[in-house]
Amino acid sequence: MTTTNETQGLNFLQEVIEEDQRTGKHGGRVHTRFPPEPNGYLHIGHAKAIALNFGLANQYGGKCNLRLDDTNPLTEDTDYVESIQRDVRWLGFDWDDRRFFASDYFDRLYAFAEQLISQGQAYVCSLSPEEISAYRGDFTTPGRDSPYRTRSVEENLDLFRRMKAGEFPDSKHTLRAKIDMTSSNPVLRDPPIYRIRHAHHHRTGDTWCIYPLYDFAHCLSDAIEGITHSVCTLEFENRRVLYDWIVNALIKGDRPNQYEFARLNLTYAVMSKRKLLQMVTERLVSGWDDPRMLTISGLRRRGYTPASLRDFARRIGVSKSDSLIDMGVLELSIRDDLNETAPRAMAVLRPLKVVVENYPEGQTEELEVANHPKKAELGTRKVPFMRELYIEADDFQEVPEKGFFRLAPGKEVRLRSAYFIKCEQVIKDAAGNITELRCTYDPATRGGDSPDGRKVKGTLHWVPGNAPVAQVRLYDRLFSVEQPDRDKEKDFKAFINPASLEVVSDARVEPSLAQANPGDRFQFERLGYFCADAVDSKPGAPVFNRTVTLKDSWVKEQKK
Repeated sequence: MTTTNETQGLNFLQEVIEEDQRTGKHGGRVHTRFPPEPNGYLHIGHAKAIALNFGLANQYGGKCNLRLDDTNPLTEDTDYVESIQRDVRWLGFDWDDRRFFASDYFDRLYAFAEQLISQGQAYVCSLSPEEISAYRGDFTTPGRDSPYRTRSVEENLDLFRRMKAGEFPDSKHTLRAKIDMTSSNPVLRDPPIYRIRHAHHHRTGDTWCIYPLYDFAHCLSDAIEGITHSVCTLEFENRRVLYDWIVNALIKGDRPNQYEFARLNLTYAVMSKRKLLQMVTERLVSGWDDPRMLTISGLRRRGYTPASLRDFARRIGVSKSDSLIDMGVLELSIRDDLNETAPRAMAVLRPLKVVVENYPEGQTEELEVANHPKKAELGTRKVPFMRELYIEADDFQEVPEKGFFRLAPGKEVRLRSAYFIKCEQVIKDAAGNITELRCTYDPATRGGDSPDGRKVKGTLHWVPGNAPVAQVRLYDRLFSVEQPDRDKEKDFKAFINPASLEVVSDARVEPSLAQANPGDRFQFERLGYFCADAVDSKPGAPVFNRTVTLKDSWVKEQKK
C-alpha cells in the first residue's frame, strides 16, 4: 500500500524516510512496527495504523513487526491477542516470523531497569500513586522532589530486587526514572517506569509481580527489535522526550526515532477502546463483532472488505494535525468496492403478493439474469418466474402521489429482467389492509423490453412466489450525532441511535440466495449492499446484514 496518488504528494512520514535513506541513517533500513495492547478488539483507527506501518515498510523495501504490548496483566487476554492477529491478516498484511510480545523482553527490561539504577538514573519511590501525582504537579504547578529521591544505588537495587521477589504489596513502591522535577514538561518529572502488580499474566503466568510501564517498555522494545521509525499517534508527542531520554540512557549505537501522526477521528463514532468495551460489557451491543461497531471484527461481519478499509486509509491520508473525517468517506470506500465486485441479486424486505392472472397456473420458467450489469465475467443465474410473485409493499400506491412511477391501479411497470405487468385489481382484508394485487403481464416483453416500443417509467425488483424466507438486519450508524463524546456533560451512550438496527424476519429472497455462504456479499437491487452473516447465517436459513445503503441517506437528513 502507498498513501500517494496522482494529486497527493509524499506525506511527511514518507519525506522523513526518503531523507533518512538519502543520508544513510539507520544504514538505509526501514523497520516499523504495529504495537497494539491486547486489551480489546482493534477498531477502524487501528486499521489506519496497520495500513500505515505495514504500507511504509512494503513501499520502502523494509519490514514491519507485530508486537503485542502486554505489560498490564489486569486488562489483557489471549482472546484479544488472537483477534488482533486475525484482523491484521484479514486486512492483507503479514508479519512473517516477526510476531513479538513485550513480555518476551521482561528479563531484558528488568536488566535495563537495574542498569538505570546503577547509573544513578532511577530510584525506588515509596510514595503512594496519589502522592506521586501530587508531587509531580502539572503545567502550571512545579514539581517537588520525592523524599526518597536521594536513596543510594545500593538501597535502590536492594528494594527493587525485593519488589521483584514479591515482598511488597501492590503500590507499596514504584521505580521512577530520575530526570528533572523542575522540567516544564511534566512527563520528565521522574516518571514511574515499574510498578508492583500481583496479577496473573496471560503468557508469563505468575512469574512476575512487577511490570514495566508503557513508556519504559515500548521504546526499549523498539530498540531491541531494531525498529528505525516508531510511528504513533499525536497523544504521544509530548512523551517523545521521555522516549529519547530512556533510549539514549540505555542504548548504544543505532537508535529508533519516534514520529507522530494524527489519530483517526470519525463522525458518528467513538474511537476509544475503553468506551467500546463499556458498550460490550453493558450489552448495549451484541459483542465486539456487532456489525454496528467500528471494530475491524464488526466491520468484517457487516460486510466491509479489506480493500475498502485500505482504500479508506489512502483517501484520508496522513497528517500531523487532528481533523474530523466524515463517516461518508468510509461508506464511499465500501460502496465503490462493492459496486465493482458484488454480484447483484433480488430480495424483497416487505413482501406484497402479486398474482399474474393471465400467466398459466402451475407453469414456471427460468429467466437468465446477469450477476453484474458491467461484469460479464461474473456470469449469470437462473431466477424462476411464475404466476405468484412478491414485490416491495412500498412499490405500490393505491392512490399514487405526484412523481410516483411505480405500480398503481391501471399502471404498467417493468419487473427487472422479466416482463411488463399491469395492476388490474387490489385485494384487501376486512380491516382494509392491502393483501394482494391482481395483475396481468405482457408475454411479448420477456427480458424487460416491449417490441412495440412503448415505455414504462418504473422498474421493480421482485422474487418468485416460492422465494425462501430470510432474516435481514438493517444496520445503520450506531450514534445519532456527529460527535457523541464531545459533550462532557452527557454520557456518550445517551446518543446511541435507537434506529441503528432493524430486524426484518420475513423478507423473501431469490432462491439462489438461500445457499449463500457466510460472508458472501451481494448488491440487493435498489436496496443496498448486503452480506450473509458470518455467525448466524446458514445455507437454507440465510441471515443478511446490510453493509451500506446504495446512497448516503444521512446527507438528506443533515440538509433537513
